[in-house]
Amino acid sequence: MTATCAPGVDRVKGYCGLCIARCGTIATVADGRFIRLDPDPTHPTGAAICAKGRAAPELVYHGDRLTRPLRRTRPKGDPDPGWEEISWDAALDQIAAAMRRTAAQYGPEAVAFSQSSPSTTAIADSGPFVRRLMNAFGTPNMVWPLDLCGWGRGFATRYVFGVGSVATGSAGGAMADIAETGCLILWGYNPSFSRITHATAAVAGLKRGMKLVVIDPRNVGLANKADVWLRVRPGTDGALALGLANIMIQRGWYDQEFMRTWSNGPLLVRSDTNRLLKAEDVFPGTDSGSFVAWDTRSKFVVRYDPALGKYDPPAGHPALQGQYAVETTDGTVNCRPVFDLYAGLCRQHSPEAIARMCWISPEQLTEAARTIWESRPVSYYAWSGHEHHANTTETARAIAMLYALTGSFDAPGGNVLLPSVPTAPITGEDLAPRLAPTIGCAERPLGPARWNNVSTLDFYRAALEGDPYPVRTLIGFGANLLLAQADPVRGRAAISSLDFYAHADLFMNPTAALADIVLPVASCFEREALKVGFEISETAQSHVQLRPKIVPPPGEARPDTDVIFDLAARLGLAEQFWNGDVDAAYCEQLAPSGVSLAQLRAEPAGLRRPLTTTYLKYRTLDDHGNERGFPTPTRKVEFWSEIFADHGYSALPDIVEPSVSANPRLAPADSFPLVLTCAKPSLFCQSQHRSLPSLRRHALHAEIELHPTAAAARKVRDGDWVEVRTLNGAMRAKARFNDTLDQRVVVGQHGWWQGCKELGIADSDPADPNGSNFNLTVDAAMRDPISGTPSHRFNMCEVRPVEREAQAG
Repeated sequence: MTATCAPGVDRVKGYCGLCIARCGTIATVADGRFIRLDPDPTHPTGAAICAKGRAAPELVYHGDRLTRPLRRTRPKGDPDPGWEEISWDAALDQIAAAMRRTAAQYGPEAVAFSQSSPSTTAIADSGPFVRRLMNAFGTPNMVWPLDLCGWGRGFATRYVFGVGSVATGSAGGAMADIAETGCLILWGYNPSFSRITHATAAVAGLKRGMKLVVIDPRNVGLANKADVWLRVRPGTDGALALGLANIMIQRGWYDQEFMRTWSNGPLLVRSDTNRLLKAEDVFPGTDSGSFVAWDTRSKFVVRYDPALGKYDPPAGHPALQGQYAVETTDGTVNCRPVFDLYAGLCRQHSPEAIARMCWISPEQLTEAARTIWESRPVSYYAWSGHEHHANTTETARAIAMLYALTGSFDAPGGNVLLPSVPTAPITGEDLAPRLAPTIGCAERPLGPARWNNVSTLDFYRAALEGDPYPVRTLIGFGANLLLAQADPVRGRAAISSLDFYAHADLFMNPTAALADIVLPVASCFEREALKVGFEISETAQSHVQLRPKIVPPPGEARPDTDVIFDLAARLGLAEQFWNGDVDAAYCEQLAPSGVSLAQLRAEPAGLRRPLTTTYLKYRTLDDHGNERGFPTPTRKVEFWSEIFADHGYSALPDIVEPSVSANPRLAPADSFPLVLTCAKPSLFCQSQHRSLPSLRRHALHAEIELHPTAAAARKVRDGDWVEVRTLNGAMRAKARFNDTLDQRVVVGQHGWWQGCKELGIADSDPADPNGSNFNLTVDAAMRDPISGTPSHRFNMCEVRPVEREAQAG
């Protein structure tokens, strides 16, 4: 609600949109000026807010905010863009004309859209409408960091469970039931920095006796409260998952009934072809699409029909291990169950092998496995720490399979598929057929391109080389590609080569500076936004809220959503955008919910539409009386993926040790002996907010963390400026000692470019090797073969002190 607590003072309930946490808030407005943001304890995500949220008034009134549309008047190679203020009509007319011109010459696919991550910016307010405009215009190309943020947890695990094993907001998925879980695993995830609602829930869980396992190279956040902290070597998370699974299988610490009934572990794999044995090869005349398992009670094969999710005849006790000779139409074929092959893969990751590769002792490994098994039900978050690697897809699958061993998926206290308030889709997937494939689809058909998402590096290739076809225009909503992605030098060349680039943002940044048109947008505190469900719990999911505008935006800045609707009209797409009526769009979206827009405006704190969680939904019956199973090709949790095999990948997770570089011969280990990884700083949202003095004074410069012993060997003192160099490039930062790190690991921070005038700190060039852009050190050639994810968190490096006189300067 909005309440007046004193003359001229209003308190406005809403939620902070700066990151995925969407913390419930109360804004204080005095005499029309936004002066304070506090948590709203009555909101399902309002237990606390972070420093970034508390700095919201500073963000709103910052003097560097963009306030009018700008047009470039000088060539892109000129250090002075010659920005000229223009009207909104002129800006949008020029953007629409460029889009039409490109589509006429090359096809609509030559126009790409980009947007920032909804996990770390406020783009979630308008992201569905950006996607709708992309679809309505007819291009399949959305450039955004799915390959870095959300792919592993939200998409790669769909190949195991059929859904994301961890909820990622817009991508959906399962959410850890922290309030009921017996053991919470935080894998590459520090909610104390990233999502306070999860941190406070985890602390409450610890107080009631919940066990906590933290897997992270750093001892940060809740790691110091963990029952087990595994200091994993960066880039080896997949091997660790298989090593933990090995112990659990060897000791019988897994849910064998769940494996027999709800995984495809019993299905037989032919030794001659290394593919699933098909029922038609054993039972002539059987319809194609069925498979075979071995029943230990009848001592004979049984057919499994994925369409029904049933064995025929019903299997009394499907075998999980062993080797079986099966008579087929081709003769006798030796076969093994999928689970047996998985167990064999896990055996290759013995405690001794894990100690060598992952730097975790056998004792710690066993302690973690025992804690997981004995403290069920188990829930987990596997977040960006395991995703920013060139093996992220197989790592995510391996972690998901480890979790499946517990039998906790969608069970009380496990990772639960929460219900949601019904809404109508607004992303416009059905608006226009696309004739061109998404960029990157040919190389990685199972990766982000499958969902019309383009890896930035693939976009650069299309812009510079026309491969697989030219991209000549980019329409960007907040994506600071030069700071968020690998290879900023190539990125600058690619964006500069475009015929046209328009960028919408709050501030000018290095990527926006390459645009032809820059549009000023309203912050999340200066516009309305609709949110249906807050993901973290059943109660939170039932919450529907139209966040009110706290204060007007500065100058002529406008909400992204308004910009999208007006641009659509100029492109002749007004009818697909409710003829420019944003309220009509919200009404259509809300129609199935039974909640009206008028009700939400009358209740700014939001309304609840009670929901009831049904657990173990895979056991419920479909319209034909069959158990639903999982939304996978076999209706089972898939340890073996025929989809992967069909596309030339390993059907089981193919975990390889991270290499020194894409070409190890070019990077001898003695030249780059340290593992360089990175982590999110607590005060900033990726590349944003460093211009806010209240935040910046607590983190004046980019830092790298290293162990004092490693520093001493390099004559580096705490607080020294150092150069961090990899085979790919170099950056500079201040050294900070951390004696909890492994001596072989260095931890950097990405996103540094922005200055802070109030503190006398200037902006820096993201392509300057003497600057602090971490992404200059990333080997962009080391990419996940399935998702295209670059290895942001594993590169080999060396650290040396910068000359003292240079430091003084």
